[in-house]
Amino acid sequence: MNQELEYAQMLEVPVSTVSVVKKKPIFKKKENKDDEALKEQVVDSVNERMGDYVYAEDLSVPPKPKKSAFAATLSDKSGKILVIEVVAACLLAIGIFLTNVFMPNSAINSFIVGLTSEEVAEAAYTEFELYPVISDLSDAEVTVSDSGVITFTGEGAVYPVADGSVASVTQGSDGTYSVEIAHTSVFRSIIGGLTNVYYSAGTEVAGNIPVGYSDGSAQVSVSMYNDGELLNCYTLTGALPVWNTSTGVQS
Repeated sequence: MNQELEYAQMLEVPVSTVSVVKKKPIFKKKENKDDEALKEQVVDSVNERMGDYVYAEDLSVPPKPKKSAFAATLSDKSGKILVIEVVAACLLAIGIFLTNVFMPNSAINSFIVGLTSEEVAEAAYTEFELYPVISDLSDAEVTVSDSGVITFTGEGAVYPVADGSVASVTQGSDGTYSVEIAHTSVFRSIIGGLTNVYYSAGTEVAGNIPVGYSDGSAQVSVSMYNDGELLNCYTLTGALPVWNTSTGVQS
């Protein structure tokens, strides 16, 4: 019986039955216990020991925590809220796209454009570097009137007074050309009396590169405007206009 108990403990499994072998005594005595009762006692003893062992093993490994009903409900709600937010973002993106396509001038589109676009401040006209209107090699006499109009008559290349882009090119009744140059949205200059113009509208021009040519048969005039007002706040140093902050806009 002891061997059966040791073997059951080595296997670490509960038992439901066991065989009991009793050695026959030399002298036959009356059995005090029934064999079946002895078997049950052995089985109960083994299972009791194994139950204590399993219980001790279970205590060494902490059970996994179970989610409470509140935590499970909160998790489900968080998942639903996330799905709703994704759907709302998609619908908003689709709405903005359709608005841009079919209603580009709508209030919401203008509002969104206003949020995303940055206003770039334009330079004041006095911040522009001015250039000579004709080459230093020309013998033409350059003058400026009290109203601010630069004039000269002579053959040679004619230059813009500042960097900008050609806004328009027109031809007068006398066959000469006038070119308007936009330096900003409000600061512009007009050169008239040109025999030829080298650039078309929309072309970028620089103050140190000729914009046209005069053969000397007509007087060339150069005028500068700020928001439509003729400027006279400069003086001439040879053929070079120089800003003079002590004067203002011609009224």
